[in-house]
Amino acid sequence: MTRIGRIPILDLSPQLPDNLWPVKAFAGEVVPFGATAFREGHDLIGAMLLLTSPDGTLTRHPMSPGAPGTDRWETEVLLGSQGRWQYRVRAYADEWATWHHNASVKIPAGIDVELMFLIGAEMLATAGTDTGRPVAERRLFTTAAKTLGDVTASVDSRFTVLSDPKLLAAVAVRPITGLESVSEPRTILVERTRAGVGSWYEFFPRSEGAVRREDGSWQSGTFRTAAKRLPAVAAMGFDVVYLPPIHPIGRAYRKGPNNTLHAGPDDPGSPWAIGSAEGGHDAIHPDLGTLADFGFFLDAAKESGVEIAIDLALQASPDHPWVTEHPEWFTTLPDGSIAYAENPPKKYQDIYPINFDNDPAGIRAEVLRIVRHWIAAGVKIFRVDNPHTKPLDFWEWLIAAVAEEAPDVFFLAEAFTRPALLQGLGKVGFQQSYTYFTWRNTKEELEEFFDGLAHQTADFVRPNLFVNTPDILSEYLQFGGPAAFKIRAALAATAAPTWGLYSGFELYESVARPGAEENIDNEKYEYRPRDFAEAEKSGASLAPYLTLLNRIRAEHPALGQLRNLDVHTSEDEAMLVYSKFLDAPFTGTGEPDALVIVANVDPHSVRQTVVHLDVTRFGIAEGASFEVEDLITGARWTWTADNFVRLDAFTEPVHILHVKGPVT
Repeated sequence: MTRIGRIPILDLSPQLPDNLWPVKAFAGEVVPFGATAFREGHDLIGAMLLLTSPDGTLTRHPMSPGAPGTDRWETEVLLGSQGRWQYRVRAYADEWATWHHNASVKIPAGIDVELMFLIGAEMLATAGTDTGRPVAERRLFTTAAKTLGDVTASVDSRFTVLSDPKLLAAVAVRPITGLESVSEPRTILVERTRAGVGSWYEFFPRSEGAVRREDGSWQSGTFRTAAKRLPAVAAMGFDVVYLPPIHPIGRAYRKGPNNTLHAGPDDPGSPWAIGSAEGGHDAIHPDLGTLADFGFFLDAAKESGVEIAIDLALQASPDHPWVTEHPEWFTTLPDGSIAYAENPPKKYQDIYPINFDNDPAGIRAEVLRIVRHWIAAGVKIFRVDNPHTKPLDFWEWLIAAVAEEAPDVFFLAEAFTRPALLQGLGKVGFQQSYTYFTWRNTKEELEEFFDGLAHQTADFVRPNLFVNTPDILSEYLQFGGPAAFKIRAALAATAAPTWGLYSGFELYESVARPGAEENIDNEKYEYRPRDFAEAEKSGASLAPYLTLLNRIRAEHPALGQLRNLDVHTSEDEAMLVYSKFLDAPFTGTGEPDALVIVANVDPHSVRQTVVHLDVTRFGIAEGASFEVEDLITGARWTWTADNFVRLDAFTEPVHILHVKGPVT
């Protein structure tokens, strides 16, 4: 038995290495399909994508040759509905194309003229009897066959059949074929659009509405006071609000301000130290309110057009009910103590990690129960804390089990870890992932990073480009001033369909705790109410710029795609250039959408250089000039493939240019 068809079809894409899991996409994503197909000799072949939607509808999409000499065939399709799609590639001997090529060469040269006409006439006559074709098409083929076979007509009149536009259009849609092969099927799991496109905003509900008492202690904010922040977040264009853990916090080894080992009686502790006498992962911290108050918060979010993501942190404080009810779920050391969490030199004495190998069935049942509990409460998005410290097979099982019951639920992996593990989490099911974006700052680093996201891992890693977190205040932000905040926000908002930030970013919070890459007076360990309105009033807020970025994202569908990013070049080591392009059939407007982003990634300088564009990557013909509009400033210029650019980091460090010219 042979393993290959009469016309070989190899290297299908998209597919995951080893084809162990389905490719990921989201509803509305434009997915590039490809295959290598060829045959012996010089006869021409064609290729067709056979795509089956979740409801069983089969559609056919002609594939076009890729780069010359590669035998690669390609097409792009927008996958519009959620569910499991299947695709195959059909490769076939293209009898029309082979004859058309030979006839175009031989007949003008006077070689085998009548033979070529006879071959063409018989081929079209046979196609004219194909009852699988529309009647009008069959008549078209029959007429053309008679013209070719009319030996009384002139050669020139018969030769016009080769350029008949109606005939060419018909065979382009339904080729006249001979030998064929069909590949094995591949699966694409298409998830809801929010799993692939969104603007995230993180805040601590306990800080929103927190009030200092007369004795200097704090009264915690609640879900009801935090709900008052939601309209302002939505007004900035954010559509997902992520909350750190909302559960009771343990008191044993509770951390004080700035991660000190001794907490005062009124210090709230880290919300990631989950569990106390008040309950564990299925409970709400009493200071925040009740389950009914959480429901009020969810309703307020929905009214503002925002979804709520909560934290799934599978760990426990020493006070968690699990510690006494299920001590086997933890690691007991030889001295009888339970191992706490460590990431040397960091130590988390207030947190016990779970040992997933001691009672895997019991742990799985409990975690699924917890996730079901919050889904029943109205949660559809979970941000997972440190998933790379848990077994990969556990996540594969959990995500599949949840998807079977609630396909709209998705999970974001806080996967700051090695590439193989980060990518593995995506392969087994995580719909989104944090990335190394916060540590990619130079032009060279960003070029490699963005190209990899768009063209190397897009089938299984869907990046969420957070610019900061409670744990990450990069050196770039610490020392780059307001320009650094603008640059990082603009890059994150334009390079990937999903991006996010942690509250305080818009206030340029940049002072780090000595010896750490995180904010001083970190909100993980204390209340941090902020006066956003006063900052905006005084002009000390980045909120208007963030609002503009999210508006640009909403107005330009090209920014809602991941795979369409192309890196271009400049003559300056700090000037990063890339484009995003979405062709007219996919935009929903009937017009193509093309953007060119030019960023001065050095927040301390004014840079000027010449940028060089491959304009064909965003729909412009080589040698053509075109109009661009800067969506940040409103300025307009006429550009070509080579353009002088000057960007002042202290005023506007980034161009987001909408290509207004002759996009075709």
